[in-house]
Amino acid sequence: MAIDREQVHKVAHLARLELTAAEEEQFTSQLSSILDYFEQLSELDVQDVQPTTRAIDVSNVTRADQLKPYPNREEILDSAPDRDGEFFKVPKIINTSE
Repeated sequence: MAIDREQVHKVAHLARLELTAAEEEQFTSQLSSILDYFEQLSELDVQDVQPTTRAIDVSNVTRADQLKPYPNREEILDSAPDRDGEFFKVPKIINTSE
């Protein structure tokens, strides 16, 4: 399957990308190569291959959360855009008229 320059131009327009003529030509060639590769992949027999989300088995390495009080509470409150005494002041987001 081949993609032409007009299709690249249309997709760039929809994605709000401003491409030069040289970039359109480059992307036309690159995208055509990618589509050719996918055509090759579609020829493979994958009937007995289980779907996977990753090629290799990985897991997140995380640390346990530990609560640690910040020693300078006033410094944190001073960085707030608005405050009321010892509290952050935020805009009201609940509509009570309903």
